[in-house]
Amino acid sequence: VPMGVLSCVKYLMFIFNVLVFAGGTCLAGMGVWVAVDPAGFQDIVAARAVLSAGAWLLLAVGIALSLLGFLGCCGALRRSRPLLLL
Repeated sequence: VPMGVLSCVKYLMFIFNVLVFAGGTCLAGMGVWVAVDPAGFQDIVAARAVLSAGAWLLLAVGIALSLLGFLGCCGALRRSRPLLLL
């Protein structure tokens, strides 16, 4: 495989993982926002238990995606197979 192709794949993986990291950070931020200020969202969601569970779910998924994206970025830059497989 030519060296240019491997370099292109490396940077494409890095860009994809940056997008996953950014999406996870946005989800975590929205989860924190809903958990801290639930009064603003009571008009949208009628049941308080659903609102609280949704906020914690957004927070957990956002943190997991952020961690996954960060490790993927590190793995792509260092060409570390264990980090990419994780």
